[in-house]
Amino acid sequence: MVKFIIKRILISLVIVFMVSVFAFFLMHILPGDPVRIVLGDEASVEDVNALREELHLNDPLISQYFKWISGIFTGDYGTSITYMRPAGEIISERLPKTVSIGLPALIIASVVGIVFGTVSAVRRGSKLDSALTLLSTLSLGTPTFWIGILLIYVFAVELRILPMKGYMGPSDGLLQYFKYSILPVFCLSLNMVAGITRQTRTNMLDVINQDYIRTARANGISEKKVIFKHALKNALIPVITQIALQVRVVIGGSVIVEQIFNINGIGMLLRESIFNRDYMIVQTSVFFISLVTVFCNLVVDILYGFVNPQIRKSGW
Repeated sequence: MVKFIIKRILISLVIVFMVSVFAFFLMHILPGDPVRIVLGDEASVEDVNALREELHLNDPLISQYFKWISGIFTGDYGTSITYMRPAGEIISERLPKTVSIGLPALIIASVVGIVFGTVSAVRRGSKLDSALTLLSTLSLGTPTFWIGILLIYVFAVELRILPMKGYMGPSDGLLQYFKYSILPVFCLSLNMVAGITRQTRTNMLDVINQDYIRTARANGISEKKVIFKHALKNALIPVITQIALQVRVVIGGSVIVEQIFNINGIGMLLRESIFNRDYMIVQTSVFFISLVTVFCNLVVDILYGFVNPQIRKSGW
């Protein structure tokens, strides 16, 4: 088991390293001078060169990369070109807004998706199964921006019971937070609910046809116990992996949802920073999003190793 854990940790470190290299060099090969974008076309060549020297943008790319990645481990995330402030400070201001929307969406999607998928599998072929399958398919195929605009039109414009846009955090009062977050949370969770529902249904249909399920039923075990204690427990393993992959939405936000509801979270920050070629913001944000995502998957992989001995023996 120790060898299995060490191998998974090493693989995760390699993935994080590759993501950091990809994020760094991809930003630097994009056309456009970030200093010229910030200072404007009328800025003198001397001012542009002075700022480039101050931000070490004239250094070789390899030197810039190692300076940035070494700063990550010492708490120095670099200076934002757009805001001329520490990148870590700006990210820490935006992150709570994204998490306060993304975390409830992930929790709701996980619970609702697992319940819907289980009911759909148990009632296979029924009208309820057809309705849930249709709804999940429509949710996956409907653009998020269209759902967001529709929600704003119905609940903010026509019914006038919810605010059209903006953000209020939990520190501003739970009632205000609920009013401002219910639409973006619903919009963000809808696609995740559909994906988890379909995954749970597929796994449940596969598990309930196994021999040990038929044996449990033949031994007189109640249907409720067969479904929830035996079938669902084994069917949830791939579902947990899918849920772990959605953590990137909790940390990285959704650009579309944040833009529709005017939430200044990480998603909006990344969008603005990419357009402004704000290297430090984009590189650091992508690095931490990948770090959290890889860590969650590492934990899931290790738990799989404890649950399933065949995974430990195979090493994957």
